[in-house]
Amino acid sequence: MEKLREAFQKKMNHGNEPHTFFAPGRVNLIGEHTDYNGGHVFPCALSVGTYALARKREDQKIRLYSLNFPETNVIEVDKQKLSYDDKQKWSNYPLGVTEIFKKAGHDIDSGFEIVFYGNIPNGAGLSSSASIEVLTAVILKKLFSISIDMMDIIKLSQRAENEFVGVNCGIMDQFSIAAGKKDHAILLNCDTLEYLQIPLKMDGLRLVIANTNKKRGLTDSKYNERRSECEEALKILKEELNIEALCDLTNDQYEEHKHLIKNPVIKKRAKHAVYENNRTIAAVELLNQGDMESFGLLMNESHRSLRDDYEVTGKELDALVEAAWRERAVGSRMTGAGFGGCTVSIVEEGQVDSFIKKVGNHYTSKTGLEAEFYSVEAGDGAKILKEGLL
Repeated sequence: MEKLREAFQKKMNHGNEPHTFFAPGRVNLIGEHTDYNGGHVFPCALSVGTYALARKREDQKIRLYSLNFPETNVIEVDKQKLSYDDKQKWSNYPLGVTEIFKKAGHDIDSGFEIVFYGNIPNGAGLSSSASIEVLTAVILKKLFSISIDMMDIIKLSQRAENEFVGVNCGIMDQFSIAAGKKDHAILLNCDTLEYLQIPLKMDGLRLVIANTNKKRGLTDSKYNERRSECEEALKILKEELNIEALCDLTNDQYEEHKHLIKNPVIKKRAKHAVYENNRTIAAVELLNQGDMESFGLLMNESHRSLRDDYEVTGKELDALVEAAWRERAVGSRMTGAGFGGCTVSIVEEGQVDSFIKKVGNHYTSKTGLEAEFYSVEAGDGAKILKEGLL
């Protein structure tokens, strides 16, 4: 926070005391590639995230600076002339949210300035981009006294990524970052947006996130491929079944009708979507019963399904997860889109240091890469931390 304050004073000159804000990153504990199949996800907000100092300006300029990307220096644009700029990648997220707020009819009556700092590893699949989006929405709400609720913040942040940045993301990231609650995870129905805050009973346990540090070049093309494969499976099944999404099916219903899908690859993709959704619902029921051991076993099943049926893991994620299983993690799986990014493991508190060392050594010997590890907690959603002095 001291570095953030120093940067604000240096880069933004003099003026009123800025407000201080925070938005978390997120990790999905179980329920992967179910969101666009009408199913459930189970993410939690994290204790790591994005911090910002922000205040209004007297003119129409927007000035942005990130301690994570000092090479871009201060980015300055006119509030009336916001457009996507491929050369300024990170700033497209706060500018996109601002433009979507304006399009939604909210009165952004002056410029503003923000200095950001994030301790989420960029590109690791923990939603640093959605964290910036939701954070900017909370900032705009405060600075311009905009009357919007949490659901508006979630939807406008998603629109910014879809329409301004041009990424066809679902709503899970923005939802979990805005609606997060300390020591809880969120069971979210991605189709209806109905959700429940579920206590994470982590007595004596820790969440450990491991970043493969693998560049994720395949993610976009394979993501689109998996979506189209699931759409094809749904189209075939709808000829005999009255369903709107793959995740409307029980496991037994899928098994009874899978013969309709002749292509073995399409059949496997559909199986993952159906089984993963039902696995997620079952996992939450186990968590409510305090059965972390069985919850962890379903995390392991989820990874195997993502590896064998959905084929989105790759040797790096598999090496991390298999090492975690070997070191007796309660549960471990890939999290995110796949082909790199992160794993999430539940580990006994007293074993965290040993777990990180042994899993890291195994991973390096298998892949030649060095993983980064983060011992984290489920934290609160986006919020104002401190009001400035006007």
